[in-house]
Amino acid sequence: MPPSNLSDRKTDFRIWLVAVLALVCAAYANHFHNDFHFDDSHTISSNPWIRDLGNIPRFFTDPSTFSTLPANRAYRPLLSVSLAVDYWLGGGLKPLWFHVSTFIWFLVQLGLMFGLFRYLLERATPKDEWNDGIALVATALYGVHPVMAETVNYIIQRGDLYAALGVVGSLYWYLARPEQRRFGFYLVPLVAAILSKPPAMVMPLLLIAALCFLDGERFGSALKKALPSLLTAGLAAWFMAAMTPKNYSGGAANPFGYRITQPAVLLHYFQSFFAPTGLTADTDRASYSSIFEGDALVGFLFVAVLVAVIAACGRQRATGPLAFGLSWFLITSIPTSVFPLAEVENDHRMFLPFVGLALCMVWGGAQLVRRWNIRRDVALVLCGVLVGGFAYATRERNKVWRTEETLWLDVTVKSPKNGRGLMNYGLTQMAIGNYPVALDYFQRALVLTPTYAVLETNLGIVTGEMGRTAEAEAHFARSVQLTPTEMTSRYFYARWLRKVGRLPEAIQHLRTGIEGNPDYLDARYLIMQAYADMGDSEGVAAAAKDTLSRFPGDTVAMNWLAKAPNVRAAALPPVPAAGTPPVRNEAIYIEQSLAFFRLGKYEDCVRTAQEAVKLKPGSAPAWNNIGACYNGMKAWEKAIPALENAIRYQPDFQLAKNNLAWAKDELAKQKK
Repeated sequence: MPPSNLSDRKTDFRIWLVAVLALVCAAYANHFHNDFHFDDSHTISSNPWIRDLGNIPRFFTDPSTFSTLPANRAYRPLLSVSLAVDYWLGGGLKPLWFHVSTFIWFLVQLGLMFGLFRYLLERATPKDEWNDGIALVATALYGVHPVMAETVNYIIQRGDLYAALGVVGSLYWYLARPEQRRFGFYLVPLVAAILSKPPAMVMPLLLIAALCFLDGERFGSALKKALPSLLTAGLAAWFMAAMTPKNYSGGAANPFGYRITQPAVLLHYFQSFFAPTGLTADTDRASYSSIFEGDALVGFLFVAVLVAVIAACGRQRATGPLAFGLSWFLITSIPTSVFPLAEVENDHRMFLPFVGLALCMVWGGAQLVRRWNIRRDVALVLCGVLVGGFAYATRERNKVWRTEETLWLDVTVKSPKNGRGLMNYGLTQMAIGNYPVALDYFQRALVLTPTYAVLETNLGIVTGEMGRTAEAEAHFARSVQLTPTEMTSRYFYARWLRKVGRLPEAIQHLRTGIEGNPDYLDARYLIMQAYADMGDSEGVAAAAKDTLSRFPGDTVAMNWLAKAPNVRAAALPPVPAAGTPPVRNEAIYIEQSLAFFRLGKYEDCVRTAQEAVKLKPGSAPAWNNIGACYNGMKAWEKAIPALENAIRYQPDFQLAKNNLAWAKDELAKQKK
């Protein structure tokens, strides 16, 4: 070929590279302001450790820094480092900075994928003029595939992206730089990937597959060459297991059922590459109890066929890309298929397996174009339509991830049997004050998940907001009963107890919760506020100091510590000076009785409220305070007539109605 033509081809190819980059950027241009979602709450939004870059060394020694929920504390130090850096760059919890960071690394991954694909194709079919085009189309197809949108949008699941980045980088480094293998540099991305998410440890198996199917190596020879990476992955696996807390839980209720369901899940993943129509942030697929249930047997048959195709294609180097791509899909699916997790399937689990599928399917399509003598311009149009259609679908998927409301509404449609999805959509309605709709979704979720503690907590919150006091307390108590060591159950119960004036009980729940989970800052802030409500300056100071001993730079605790000496004076009822005439103001007596109520001094509360009644017999707030104090003393029979008086004088007095309902309910229980 003349040099000028070669130069023109290189220029054209650079234009195509820029076009693919522009298309990927266009596909994700509408995602940068999307919210935090789902597990982002306990790993990012409420995680105090990522708010200080000084904690970075601790990420590598203390797995409790990964999450505020003990059962979710996996060991993923590099993932935590990335979150801390993004928090620092953005000056706080600003999703834009987290999304920009994720997307930049996604582009780096695509660049490495293109290099790896081009190298692998050259090994299989040297000097084939189609190799560069196949590698570019495969990269583009992967880059705009709507399945990838979950991982790119779901910030904490960037762990899958880092794992894919490290695996691709390590494999490419080994294959493309043979002169550097003896130094072991290619193992650095592998270790980094594993420290981000454990499934990356399958990289040595991918290396063996590449050497066998694309280089024509015998298995024994490939195994020998992969030995350093196998040892590295094995040591990393041992270290990760040692560092993972014993109370960490994958969440699977039935490990056997989970595993026999996975072949059917793999079939679903495979189909999603071609028809990604049922994507959902939270599946409602349940694990099977038998291989004869549902499509379990079909799944096993699919895996058997897949293995047979890999074996058949692997015999010839000419079909090596097909064997390698399919083996990549199967190998990278092993970790989530063997180790039982809470959900039997997740869209983000396809992120790494689809790297191999993209290569083998585009390569296979190119061979069909050749065999059927399809014109190249027609093939380009078909590729453009496919890639453009996927890019549009990705933009639409980004819209689903825009807010919690849009995300969970989509889940209720795609996964109608998912109780958690129904509950989370209900939460979005509760947040905007649409309590009847929220309660409806919570109750529908309760049918599907009757022992879900978080759901019981949310039922307590919404019924409390609706004035159904007895129901609210029953739900909060049920939540604590289901998860007695879970901080969030006690925190929200305590928040409600404070709201209804039962401060000592609120503080006790908060103390218990903080003992079990000292990193839950919201509970620490609430207990300081509760002590302040009671006028307990020593309690405020002690809670603030305890918080600062664990989080030295916490500004909220610093502020509470500074104003702790003045708390008692602000909370206690005003004391008249000696020789002043008796107070003849009903409003002051009500204020004093309310202050006594907050302090838990119920007898003083009743006494001062009765003084208000003497001055104004029709004072509904005074009668309500009397009833509330009797409720606090569990003197239900005395509380009821006082609260009935409050409602008689002020029929729309909702707080009095709530207190009356509570008193009647407790009295009925007492008489049973």
